Amino acid sequence: MLLTLTAVVFGLLGLVLGGGGAQLLLLGGSAYYFIAGMVFLATAFLLYRRRAEALWLYGTFIVGSLIWAVYEVGFDWWQLGPRGGLVVVLGLWLMLPPLRRGLHPDRQTGRWNVGFLALGLPVLLSVVVAGISLLSDPYDRRGQLPTDQVVAAPNLGNDIPDGDWHQYGRTQFGQRYSPLTQINTENVKDLKVAWTYQTGDVKLPQDVGETTYQVTPLKVGNTLYLCTPHNWAIAINAETGKEIWKYDPNAGLNPDRQHQTCRGVTYYADLTATPGAACATRVYLPTSDARLIALDATNGTVCESFADNGMLQLEANMPFNPAGYYYSTSPPVVVGNKIIVGGAVNDNYSIQSPSGVIRAFDVNTGELLWNWDSGNPERTEPLAPGETYTANSPNSWSVFSVDEELGLVYIPLGNRTPDQLGMGRTEAVERHSSSIVALDVNTGRDRWVRQTVHHDLWDMDVPAQPVLLDITNAEGQVVPALVGPTKQGDIYVLDRRSGEPIIPVTELPAPGGAIADDFAAPTQPISGLTFRPPTLEERNMWGLSIVDQMMCRIAFRQLRYEGQYTPPSLEGTLVYPGNFGTFNWGSVAVDPERQVMFGMPTYLAFTSKLVPRADIPPKVEGATGSEQGLNRNEGASYGVVMGPFLSPLGIPCQAPPWGTVAGADLRTGKIAYQHRNGTVYDMTQLPLPFKVGVPGIGGPMITKGGVAFLGAAVDDYLRAYDLTTGDQLWEARLPAGGQATPMTYALDNGKQYVVMVAGGHGSVGTKPGDYVIAYTLAD
Repeated sequence: MLLTLTAVVFGLLGLVLGGGGAQLLLLGGSAYYFIAGMVFLATAFLLYRRRAEALWLYGTFIVGSLIWAVYEVGFDWWQLGPRGGLVVVLGLWLMLPPLRRGLHPDRQTGRWNVGFLALGLPVLLSVVVAGISLLSDPYDRRGQLPTDQVVAAPNLGNDIPDGDWHQYGRTQFGQRYSPLTQINTENVKDLKVAWTYQTGDVKLPQDVGETTYQVTPLKVGNTLYLCTPHNWAIAINAETGKEIWKYDPNAGLNPDRQHQTCRGVTYYADLTATPGAACATRVYLPTSDARLIALDATNGTVCESFADNGMLQLEANMPFNPAGYYYSTSPPVVVGNKIIVGGAVNDNYSIQSPSGVIRAFDVNTGELLWNWDSGNPERTEPLAPGETYTANSPNSWSVFSVDEELGLVYIPLGNRTPDQLGMGRTEAVERHSSSIVALDVNTGRDRWVRQTVHHDLWDMDVPAQPVLLDITNAEGQVVPALVGPTKQGDIYVLDRRSGEPIIPVTELPAPGGAIADDFAAPTQPISGLTFRPPTLEERNMWGLSIVDQMMCRIAFRQLRYEGQYTPPSLEGTLVYPGNFGTFNWGSVAVDPERQVMFGMPTYLAFTSKLVPRADIPPKVEGATGSEQGLNRNEGASYGVVMGPFLSPLGIPCQAPPWGTVAGADLRTGKIAYQHRNGTVYDMTQLPLPFKVGVPGIGGPMITKGGVAFLGAAVDDYLRAYDLTTGDQLWEARLPAGGQATPMTYALDNGKQYVVMVAGGHGSVGTKPGDYVIAYTLAD
């Protein structure tokens, strides 16, 4: 009976592999799976006939499979496993005594134990190869960042106490670097939880899918300031974690919002106000119903002298204003007497969408001082009542940086919606889309533009806050620099005075063949410092077994893909890196003394398929907003179906690593190291601590103590790394997903803390929560 069941299993696998293998072969793919199917069917037949030759045949197949697998991927355990795991396990099954006793002796030798050796030796060889592959990682890049202090007193941005963290990236430079040293590479392993605070703002059943905690708290004096996904503003005692005040703007819920999040609040101290007076210090809160609210930093009451009773309506002068299509998810920046605000425009909802205008308001009164609209960039004086900004112009949903000495604010710009359709874009839109723009703080006029994608058809927004630091070049000259991470994996290192490259930028040929009404740019820029992955090949497809790996190979062959920047298509296009981004809003962290960077390059392929308007079904009643699935593009010729490139089991179709940590020297543009980051502990039903290298979204933080801190990965951990080598030094289990950027501060007594917000991320499916956790060294 056992032998018959085994024959049936082999026969079913043979049918699946044979049928799928034939389809793959017809698509121009590997012949291995068809051959494997035939071998499984032949083995099933021999087992059914109780012939020991089944062991010989299957043993030969194992040897052939091993040779093929090593030829395709070398000694990479995570790629050898899916190719050989099921094959070897079935070989071990055939070696079980109850099965072997049911077989007739070998016709040549009259003995079944010779067949046992013919199968056992290949299985043993496979185990040896597996052991060798476990001892090495061909992906791992080991090295060290330079440890020399290039400059002793670097420019950190605006002048704040060492123990404070006044803005999203600590200062207006967005470096995510702290000069604190109490926590260092030697003692970081001793970090313990100091306090935990729960906000009370939790994900609701009726929330949109991407309801996420992405906030980095601010620390001013002895108070932490933060916001929650539903836009509550909260002040916490930095020493005890006790709540000081909480403000709920009652922003409500809207199913058309694509994102329900708040990355941070903005702190402002009015130097002309009487100390201790009402609203002498303020917290500005952006909300998901498109308001900017001014709060008294001491008690959370609304500062009614600002705008309209303390609330600025950001929907003013918009050409179209459907509820839920426009809101600000990132903290604005304050420069002098101005607060400069951007906003997110929903991707791919409609061609009748709000503008991506950038506006500067008087920080005290809310009066509009200038507006810069990428669709009409020459006119920066405030619009009159009744006038409107350009519909669908490229927007900036991320965080800005400022160099007050140069008088420039640096804007990471996105694309015009619809992202995948380039028809009808104006010259101004084509110039500014997916670029870094430097605007004059006083006039709003653009000083320079550095485009990172030409005629963007892939949603390759510049997603990250540009990072500012001064770089000392090989000749000893100090150059004011800007570091711009991009979704496609490039790190642009520019002279922030002019936008000209410090590390060279070149153009590479790009695939053509856009749909009839559109075009694709013939070349695309690439930076000399890049974390772009190699072009995918069929052999890079992955799975938990030989079967789902084959299905991913079939899907790969069915999609259009000629490398990065393959245009969207009606048959479906593979986009790699996908619009999840190699880098996203978490940006990178830099050490301005050593002039090095630390980041989290992430690699996930996406698919993009255009759908003619006539084929788009009616909108489902009650559906909530999302960037995945069908994007309707109302009013356009095509909608688009988008999403990650996943196997039938819901795991990425391309081989890991999907997430890494990396360090680079910003003076030379050389990558020093890159390692897998994160485990599948929270990705599967079984809590397995396998360090595959998992996706993540969030950002890092660096201290002068030589430690880099990072959560972000889809396993629920906060980790510390040696900045010099990238080696992990410490980790702490989080009660929810840590898709935010950590920060650090010190109290007046010198005690240093590291704070992480753990509330989960809807799009990547991590556990929701409402935790703010502080860590410190034991006394």
